Amino acid sequence: MLNITQIFCLLIFSVFFTGCLSAGQMDKKVYGKEIFIIDHHCTDIGKIPEKWIEKAKTEFNVTYGHTSHGSQIVSGMVMLKNKSQLYNFDRHELRNSLTLYDKRPNGDLGYPDRKEWARKTYHMLKEDTLGINIVMWSWCGQVSRASEGDIETYLHLMTELENLFPEVTFIYMTGHLDGTGEYGNLNLRNDQIREYCMKNKKVLYDFADIESFDPDGNYYLDRRARDNCEYFEWGKKRNWAEDWCNTNPGRCTQYPCAHTKSLNCDLKANAFWWMLARLAGWYPEK
Repeated sequence: MLNITQIFCLLIFSVFFTGCLSAGQMDKKVYGKEIFIIDHHCTDIGKIPEKWIEKAKTEFNVTYGHTSHGSQIVSGMVMLKNKSQLYNFDRHELRNSLTLYDKRPNGDLGYPDRKEWARKTYHMLKEDTLGINIVMWSWCGQVSRASEGDIETYLHLMTELENLFPEVTFIYMTGHLDGTGEYGNLNLRNDQIREYCMKNKKVLYDFADIESFDPDGNYYLDRRARDNCEYFEWGKKRNWAEDWCNTNPGRCTQYPCAHTKSLNCDLKANAFWWMLARLAGWYPEK
């Protein structure tokens, strides 16, 4: 039997679409503006034609503010780059490389407080000489403790920046899992972010959703999944990343990745490149 969260997601997907499941020109017809929901459906990087990766590398200068949890995306990107120069990125505008200004500005969406990131973003873009056209910020653990009003503040500040800098794409993000499951405050606040992004046609990188599924699509949020890929089954603690790597020998590369398993970082890096390809104009096939 489906739980409440799963029913909600199915209803939403039946009305809208995700940035991964849409095909053809369908998403251009949703109220005249595209919605990009980057989630666990967006981690099969082999589906992305190389020309769209190359186009994204040419077109985008990305700035990404984060602390330790947000570094998971970059750790996965470094490993991916080491495997293939197709996914090359650098902090400088180099040929055949995505420009990614990592940790610029410093801090995250909740550190040192819940508003400083917006002030830093405003001044960075106001004085921009780098040609930044994508801005992304991550949370650390602050969504777990957030009130509905705190998230409203975040959404308001993001929208205000979008209005001030319409030529820049701003990436919304959910907070990482904390073991409180589908009915905990974290998921309620993440759903608040998701609902706003779908209603207002925003670009959402769903950090928590990627942590909720293994590469085969098995779901763990209803089993109190955490950011380190741990979950509970029949009262016993397990780890979906370890389980998947053990049953898929040779498909996992082990490397340091803050707070979590390297497979989780791989999936997040794949989803990041999927997002860039979509923003560059790629439409996935059905």
